[in-house]
Amino acid sequence: MFSAMLGEAWRAMGANRLRTFLTMLGMVIGVGSVVLMMAVGQGAQESVKDSINAMGSNLFIVLSGSSTAGGARSGSGYSSNLTVKDANAINELEGVSNVAPISMGNAQVVFGGNNWSTSIIGTTPTYLDIRGWELVDGYVFSDSDIRSATRVALVGQTVVDNIFGDNDPIGKTIRIKQNPFVVLGVLKSKGQSLDGRDQDDTIIIPLSTAQRKILGNQFAGSVRQIMVQAATPEAMPMVEQNINGLLNQRHNIREGADSDFFVRNLTAVANSAAETTRTMSLLLGAIASVSLLVGGIGIMNIMLVSVTERTREIGIRMAIGARERDILLQFLLEAIVISIIGCLIGLFLGISGAILVNKITQAAVVISGNSVMIAFAVAASVGIFFGFYPARKAARLNPIEALRYQ
Repeated sequence: MFSAMLGEAWRAMGANRLRTFLTMLGMVIGVGSVVLMMAVGQGAQESVKDSINAMGSNLFIVLSGSSTAGGARSGSGYSSNLTVKDANAINELEGVSNVAPISMGNAQVVFGGNNWSTSIIGTTPTYLDIRGWELVDGYVFSDSDIRSATRVALVGQTVVDNIFGDNDPIGKTIRIKQNPFVVLGVLKSKGQSLDGRDQDDTIIIPLSTAQRKILGNQFAGSVRQIMVQAATPEAMPMVEQNINGLLNQRHNIREGADSDFFVRNLTAVANSAAETTRTMSLLLGAIASVSLLVGGIGIMNIMLVSVTERTREIGIRMAIGARERDILLQFLLEAIVISIIGCLIGLFLGISGAILVNKITQAAVVISGNSVMIAFAVAASVGIFFGFYPARKAARLNPIEALRYQ
């Protein structure tokens, strides 16, 4: 019985192929748009999540304040307010798990006949722990290297690609501002940061070496910034408050006066970026879902036209014994078949479009099974919902009036 009705529905659709195709087109566009937009949105979320994971967790960055010279004020991070002793004091605070003082700048790096301008970070071994930065080869410099200002370096993947090529960098000697450095290790790739900066385009060297040999330091022991990692997310408000209180005390800042440093919650910034991306992803999905509604209305309109055209056929079916539920099921099956076929074509086009976007723009796209199933289920439900009214109208026709219809 059911298979016979399904076959009849298929024949009815084949009798008006152009109209059937146009009816499906709304569902095809709707499902394809939803799948494509959700893939792009989830890809953006994954990119932000990767950037957050690469940055580290529960992080604060303490920046030195601005300075004034000849009436000109520099931006934050360019004065010498912060010191290694400040970093050591912060490390003793409750709720703090790791602290890394940092001096940074840019320099030209030379190896053989190749050279490359890159970021130089002078810091301590705890910096890698805070950032969750692993090595793919070699080993990290030690605290003894900090004390003796050893000329050793850890190089990022971008630096490796540009100055070493196919050569193994471990044990090789590079020159930074004419100073020879031995490469101890190669950093694992981290990709771009939230602000689009290439995190792999860097060289990490001991803090003391950077201050004495590369970056220079007008005031002994001063650093550009201090990176602080809280032990848990719950401890972050307390840690931030304690950092402000401690540094104000150490820097003799009077109550009510402006501090000569800035404390920034990097985790809060990262979470804000992630929340913005999630909102945009939902917005894209909602906009694309409107086309599903339009497709459902298209199915209802075409089915109503079909009922009108086949009124006499409906009357004949009823006259020879077809029950109301048989007519209802007949037209509902047509709507279901149109919806499902349109959904399948839309899924194929949506997935293909997402792959094409990835190939052309190199933007991250994520095609998850859940998003595909949700798009399919919603689209099929929309088609069935809008197909029910025409089917119900056909089933409730008066057989005598239907036979008289011309």
